[in-house]
Amino acid sequence: MNSFQREEKLWGLDLGGTKIEGVILKSAQEPEVLFRDRVPTGADKGYDYVLGQIKQLVGHMEQSVGCKAPSLGMATPGTLVPRTGLLKNSNAICLNGKPMKADLEKLLGIRIEMANDANCFALAETRLGVVKQQFPNAKVVFGIILGTGVGGGLVVNGQALEGFHGLAGEWGHNFLNEAEGPLCYCGKNGCNESVLAGPALQRYYASLTGQSRSLKEITERAAAGLDPAAEATMLRLVNYFGRALGTVVNIIDPDVIVIGGGVGNIDRLYTEGVSKVAPYVFDHVFETPVVKPQLGDSAGVFGAAYLVA
Repeated sequence: MNSFQREEKLWGLDLGGTKIEGVILKSAQEPEVLFRDRVPTGADKGYDYVLGQIKQLVGHMEQSVGCKAPSLGMATPGTLVPRTGLLKNSNAICLNGKPMKADLEKLLGIRIEMANDANCFALAETRLGVVKQQFPNAKVVFGIILGTGVGGGLVVNGQALEGFHGLAGEWGHNFLNEAEGPLCYCGKNGCNESVLAGPALQRYYASLTGQSRSLKEITERAAAGLDPAAEATMLRLVNYFGRALGTVVNIIDPDVIVIGGGVGNIDRLYTEGVSKVAPYVFDHVFETPVVKPQLGDSAGVFGAAYLVA
């Protein structure tokens, strides 16, 4: 295998709280999977152990294709601060405050490109998924994560943006309504995450009924038309979704918006939710396609690989 062929391959890792997944794609133009496997993260065993798990997985990847990785993209559960090189906001807390990119480049002897998991989700859906399939000429893509938390990633001209603080696309902690959300770990009351995330919607339903139900149950009960509190919870979601997303549209005006995460499976977001955006957009017109993703659990690791494309 010559050097040019080795450089064509895309190598990616998705670092999660419980597992690390690796993938090798044949090339950016032919994204055939040549290798895919995972190992436990072992975050409870500390930072050095996690680095060792990454080294072990990369070794397996290199052995599988018979060459050394020339570079590696990595999706992280937190954000790498560009100015300091330190990781922050990771749910694997042993990684916070660590110079993970520099340490891995030294350990592996290769160039590493890092982005948070929301950016990698947006990048994967742009380069491989729903955006490529349905909107191939899109230049600006906003990838939304609506699940246990609220996050986002921004892709412009096929590249994920980081921003000066490493926060580009992070709409989850924009202020929404102080009276409508509990205190979030970010330090604000009423940010998007404290209102729109799945656990926040479940808490709201419980505050109305005194009963704890899963978001799936709440959604089903609202659809059945027999539970006014469930319907109120869904109306809360679509109304505040419109308000929160309108602010993003006024700033970046994306060509396509892709919604991932468990809350993103609620069909009313794509009808009533989308209809609630226009009143908060500057000219009261909102025609941007808002779509579901295609890649599912593959988005993180595929997006990581495309960081080095």
